[in-house]
Amino acid sequence: MKRFDRALMAALATFAMLTTFALAQTPPRKKNAPPPGAPISAAEAASVEAVIKTELGEIRFEFFPEKAPDHVSSFIRLAREGFYDGSAFHRVISRGIIQGGDPLLKNPKTPRSLWGTGGLNQLKDEPNDISHAIGTVSSVQIPNRPNSSGAQFFICASDQPALNGQYSAFGMVTEGLDVVEAISLVPADEKQMTVEPIKILTIKIEPKKEEPFVNATIDQMRREVLMRTTMGDMTIAVDPDVAPEHARNFLKLVASGWYDHTAFHRIVPGFVIQGGFSSTRSPKKGHPADRWVHNLKPEFSPRPHIRGTLSMARASDPNSADTSFFVVLGPTPYLDGKYTIFGKLVDGFETLDKIAAAPRNGEAPINRIEIIEATIKP
Repeated sequence: MKRFDRALMAALATFAMLTTFALAQTPPRKKNAPPPGAPISAAEAASVEAVIKTELGEIRFEFFPEKAPDHVSSFIRLAREGFYDGSAFHRVISRGIIQGGDPLLKNPKTPRSLWGTGGLNQLKDEPNDISHAIGTVSSVQIPNRPNSSGAQFFICASDQPALNGQYSAFGMVTEGLDVVEAISLVPADEKQMTVEPIKILTIKIEPKKEEPFVNATIDQMRREVLMRTTMGDMTIAVDPDVAPEHARNFLKLVASGWYDHTAFHRIVPGFVIQGGFSSTRSPKKGHPADRWVHNLKPEFSPRPHIRGTLSMARASDPNSADTSFFVVLGPTPYLDGKYTIFGKLVDGFETLDKIAAAPRNGEAPINRIEIIEATIKP
């Protein structure tokens, strides 16, 4: 779902009334209030990320300390103190949002009528210009009550533009969107309460994962990559001298395992074999290194496209290359100066020929030709 439709708006409105009613009937529970603590600096918050371990999988998200400093500081402090451990995601809207962090859910005997009423009224609003796009982490608040947010949070399982500017967004998922979606799809009642809460086993604060090769020098990027496929092995020599940013990008994706279990999806005899699309990954799911995938500016050179040349695939826009690459099967001078060459095959030409000769339907291989694993040689 890519829009905040009427059904979802109605669902949120219904829940708003239910939450207001429940809070009106329940006296404040000070024992569930976030404990006081010193604020977390913006620099520290920017260097860490939250790791939510649930019974359905793991979600990681980074923080926006410049946009919502108090909410970020509060979340990090509570997570470090184990405040969220044993709580749950208790409310879902299918492919819309998931909501959790209520400390009352730590007690399995808490009545359903009180789900979503704990840990609120602790923070002042910090509305900002962060769009509530898929993966946005934002703070729960009591409807029509300013400055009522606290420990509870929600994560967008799809774009929710109608929420923009109304809630204090403070983070963005970097890994685990598939888990967010899976939680949003669990059975729920007519009030959007999960039939069974999805347990939050722990929430930890860890250093951000470091992007491989992000600061590597040209010399450090002169590496060889062993690509194991279902039709044999190939060794690729990466050439950072001619295309440093494409070399950096390729090595980063290899080092993080991004290419593992993707496939060669295109064969044009006498021309190229092409692989490296995320849509070919098996099983079809996101990868932790997706956070580092981005479009690349062209680094065209006078190098010729000859047999064994490794070059970057792209759409009609020269700036559209990101992960997909091709290996040239024969001289193709009409590609010269139009596609970025960043390496060459140095071993495994027999595997290249096997792939080129594989049965196909049009340009698509009939049988899957998988990249089992790509690794950087020592």
